[in-house]
Parts: sequence; C-alpha cells; structure tokens
Amino acid sequence: MENRKLMATGIVGFVVAALCCSTPVLAVLLGAVGLSAMLGYLDYVLIPAMILFLGIVAYADYRRRRSA
Repeated sequence: MENRKLMATGIVGFVVAALCCSTPVLAVLLGAVGLSAMLGYLDYVLIPAMILFLGIVAYADYRRRRSA
C-alpha cells in the first residue's frame, strides 16, 4: 500500500510540474497579474521538480517490482 501512495505522489507531482512547463500559458497568466518578471526563474524550479518527481515514480516502481 505504501508503494502505491509513493507512486501516486510521484505521478501527480510530475504531471503538475509538466503542466507548469507550458510557459506560454504561464506568461499570459503572470503578465495578467503583473508578475511577468518571474518568468526567467521558472526553469530553475520546474525542471528540477520534474526530475525529482520522476525519480519518485522510478523508486516506487523499483520497490513494487522488488516486493512482487
């Protein structure tokens, strides 16, 4: 059961980070609220977040296969 929660966390986190990488949507949204200066810093956060969550998915898959 713990492996399923771990895998679900990783998948959800990866999907959220992948959705946030749609820079044109973020540019419009941040520009609308006056925070477009933050666009230059998004890659410093989003790409490592995607890598981290993909690692969680891989680790959960490894544990699931090992326990089977």
